[in-house]
Amino acid sequence: MKIEKNTVVSLRYKLTDAQNNIIEEPDSPMVYLHGGYEGTFPKIETLLDGQDLGYEASIQLEPSEAFGEYDPGLLKIEPRARFPEPLEVGMQFEGVPDAEEEEDSDEADDEPLIYTVTDVADSQVVLDGNHPLAGMALRFWVQVEDIRAATDEEIENRHPEGGEAFAFGMPTDDSDDGDDEFIGGISDAGASSPTLH
Repeated sequence: MKIEKNTVVSLRYKLTDAQNNIIEEPDSPMVYLHGGYEGTFPKIETLLDGQDLGYEASIQLEPSEAFGEYDPGLLKIEPRARFPEPLEVGMQFEGVPDAEEEEDSDEADDEPLIYTVTDVADSQVVLDGNHPLAGMALRFWVQVEDIRAATDEEIENRHPEGGEAFAFGMPTDDSDDGDDEFIGGISDAGASSPTLH
């Protein structure tokens, strides 16, 4: 079977930066639904389209093809009193608790930003809304471990059975209640390897 739209692909991968420093090399494969379901980066899907079991390749993604350019406008300084205790560097939040900016936003339909705590002071917290890998050129080594036809349910749900849509290092929240919610300590303080699935 070849990789084509509506196949479920199990992919071993290694992610490095442009200097070949390993960012992530998971023990288990990434499993995604192929065919434009945002299960992986479009450039990787294009590379894999039509390939067979065992196919192996390396590819470089520029920031615009991966997590985007780093946006200094996504840095925020907020009063520490808005955050729960204990508060540690590396914790992540969906939106900013009690933020008053939502009423100014015309982009209510957009996915809420995930902010990572990058510094904690006595009275203030520094938050970064950029993805941890924003602004970086990334190199992926990939190897196709398995290919199978997707079920109708997997196609309808836009992801493989038992899996969630990949957020590439960012937690997902499918609720549509519009409230900013604390996500919690998604990554440990000092963690240098964001999870890609």
